[in-house]
Amino acid sequence: MADATPADLISGATGDWETVIGLEVHAQVVSKSKLFSGAATAFGAEPNSQVSLVDAAMPGMLPVINAECIAQAVRTGLGLKAQINLESVFDRKNYFYPDLPQGYQISQFSRPIVGEGEVVVDLEDGGSVTVGIERLHLEQDAGKSLHDQHPDFSYVDLNRSGVALMEIVSKPDIRSADQAKAYVTKLRSILRYLGTCDGNMEQGSLRADVNVSVRKPRGELGTRCEIKNVNSIRTIGLAVDYEARRQIDIIEDGGAIHQETRLFDPDTGATRAMRSKEEARDYRYFPDPDLLPLVLTQDYVDDLAAHLPELPDRKHARFMADYSLAAYDADVLVADKEAADFFEAVAGGLDAKAAANWVINEVMGRINKEGMAFSDIPVSAEANKAILQMTADGTISGKIAKDVLDIAWKEGGDPRAIVEQRGLEQVSDSGEIEKVVDEIIAANPKQVEQVKGKPKTLGWFVGQVMQATGGKANPKSVNQILRKKLEL
Repeated sequence: MADATPADLISGATGDWETVIGLEVHAQVVSKSKLFSGAATAFGAEPNSQVSLVDAAMPGMLPVINAECIAQAVRTGLGLKAQINLESVFDRKNYFYPDLPQGYQISQFSRPIVGEGEVVVDLEDGGSVTVGIERLHLEQDAGKSLHDQHPDFSYVDLNRSGVALMEIVSKPDIRSADQAKAYVTKLRSILRYLGTCDGNMEQGSLRADVNVSVRKPRGELGTRCEIKNVNSIRTIGLAVDYEARRQIDIIEDGGAIHQETRLFDPDTGATRAMRSKEEARDYRYFPDPDLLPLVLTQDYVDDLAAHLPELPDRKHARFMADYSLAAYDADVLVADKEAADFFEAVAGGLDAKAAANWVINEVMGRINKEGMAFSDIPVSAEANKAILQMTADGTISGKIAKDVLDIAWKEGGDPRAIVEQRGLEQVSDSGEIEKVVDEIIAANPKQVEQVKGKPKTLGWFVGQVMQATGGKANPKSVNQILRKKLEL
């Protein structure tokens, strides 16, 4: 178990404190049907429209394992560099919820499908931390209780009942809110690259239970509290910071931390008690009598491993090696699989650094501003590549390139046709540029005197020429002509 760095420690009245964090991430498996039934899993369907007799726990209905969900769990385990257990067991976890028709959840306890693994998390300060994975097990989700639909009744939607979840349990290796956020971000990226979970936290397909305790540096572990169902990366950070400070204040005031389950209220920024924390014995686990042990062959696992996609760490290294990208640019592009794929579609045959700058600053900038996904952008990778090609061969200037992207983004159309139809071709004719330069020099004698003493102010003249030509003048030609005319 790693120690916190000095920057991660929290100051209290009695000295510094260390936060110890472990996360249980619930990731919905990408599968067209549920873990033990053939019912659909599509998000946003009408309430109770995707419920089989198995999901509703009708008498005599028996579960049948979805083979694709098993494959997805194994792929995830391989992506986490984890031990794949060739034999695992499904257990009944007994507890009552109104939206859990069986009165128990089919999960895995002592013999999960995936054992220990690790995730290497890169931090903003340039360092990294390795977070151990304790286990990954498969389980079925419960339904959803709706308490705000009627003043006198609660409603139950069983569409999620039986949906396959992977519960990915980390070791308590995380030491700060920033590390916790970075871990979930990296884990979500790995799952998306693998295609085993879409990671849409706003739709509930990825959520986390956050276990937080505090201790004196290198001291005995403290009593942990679990914050349930945190559904955004930002909120994970807020919940960790609040809960750590709450526990420190209680201990320093002479109180004691009681193990319990808590909820985070994003409106108040505080956690509140939900219930006392259950132990494994409270759930009375026992092997599900309707399901035989799950037995995999090594050949099956090896075949899945042979067909895994390129994962973020390997792609990051390749981007730096093959495209000579800086670590920062590779970080930004690789964090999102769609962004990485988009970049590669744009960069082929072009200057990779220019392509990376374009995708990060122009394309991703617009995406972030408009709150859309890469899959929804109106200008294809091929169209963006055409804009960069026209810039590289001198057809248009860098400024006009951005204008062309704006036009294509708002109105559609082929970039080359936009340039031709609107007369946006770059002016490289030295005669035309000289005429504009002469006019600007004649109109600004004070600036002419200034630039002779301060050559760095040449940029002002370049800007004036570009403005006068509507950004269409070739910047290289402008600089050459200005230097000649101004005798610099």
